[in-house]
Amino acid sequence: MSRQTIIWALIGLLFVGFISFRALAGRMGRIYVEPKVQAFEEVPADPIPWADQGDRPPRATWNPVTPPAGAIDRRGVWQETDQSGAKIIGWTSWREIKATEVFEARAEALRTGGREPESRLSWPRTIGLWLAALFTLAAFSFLYRDNPFYKFTESVVVGASAAYYMVVGFWDVLVPKLFGALVPWVVREVVQPTLRDPSLADRLAMAAALVLGVMLLMQLVPKVRWMGVWPLAFIIGTFAGLKLFTFIDSDLLGQLRAATAQSPLVVVKELVPGQPLGTGEMIWQSFLASLQNSLLLIGTVCTLFYFFFSMEQKGAAGRVARVGVWFLMITFGAVFGFTVMGRVTLLAKRFEFLFDDWLWLIDPRGVHQLVSTILGVVAGA
Repeated sequence: MSRQTIIWALIGLLFVGFISFRALAGRMGRIYVEPKVQAFEEVPADPIPWADQGDRPPRATWNPVTPPAGAIDRRGVWQETDQSGAKIIGWTSWREIKATEVFEARAEALRTGGREPESRLSWPRTIGLWLAALFTLAAFSFLYRDNPFYKFTESVVVGASAAYYMVVGFWDVLVPKLFGALVPWVVREVVQPTLRDPSLADRLAMAAALVLGVMLLMQLVPKVRWMGVWPLAFIIGTFAGLKLFTFIDSDLLGQLRAATAQSPLVVVKELVPGQPLGTGEMIWQSFLASLQNSLLLIGTVCTLFYFFFSMEQKGAAGRVARVGVWFLMITFGAVFGFTVMGRVTLLAKRFEFLFDDWLWLIDPRGVHQLVSTILGVVAGA
């Protein structure tokens, strides 16, 4: 065993011992919740014929009410019908609370001999918190070298992402749009009672989409794989056509409008009544706005000139093209810096999650800063 392996093994053992000690002491990685009972009474809709309501059926409204004591337990859903026949439905939801509130309430109950608070440890959320922390550490382990923990985490992330987007696509696209257009009575009966009746154009469009989708799946069958080329060509052609107009309008024409008509080279700021703007400051702001618009026009022209390859870039044309290169390099540097800052922000958020939500070593939100103190008071009592 090499010296490097021994050092990393010792660091790992110390970290595991530190985590185990804090976890057994109840001073990290816990999420507490308290019950919140909610109940609503049904108010029937007015008996208006459907023809006066368009193609939507009349919908009842629900007003919040206070359920009788003991009607709803911690896990149950309570439902009954009052004398007028209206339904009353209630249930218990669990709200996440601060750890400090839990231990303060328990310390107060111990000191006064009062009733224990209804808040409790949420095992599902706590397990999710620990899994998120361990997966984060496993992802960070790739900084040392490739290992089975990182591979397992990578597989879980890819699999969970694919399953999530598949479920979202099924319930947000296939059910309301495809099945809702082809078999609306089934969708309305099973999952979406307020579904509107589809038009003939919607039915025909979704039927064509269904045929193209089935042809795309033929890519999995070697003998009829050629059928999958047609929907691919349709997708790529449609995407390219839509993006072409978007890019021309936003990037090309938008840049030209910003550099010419919407941005005059000479800007004169005017005094606004009620605004404390002096003459010197007005001149300075006018100068900055004029300089900004001038640089925008010069940068646009010089950058476009650099990509004009029909003539040799020598002499004055070469100098203008080199100015365009400078504008390009500044733009690339700004984009790269913005991307790096975004990644650094993500890294900082993960460290904040580990040290705040999991380890309770920092407390920027004031959630668990008094836990250690209160635990000491409770232990002393």
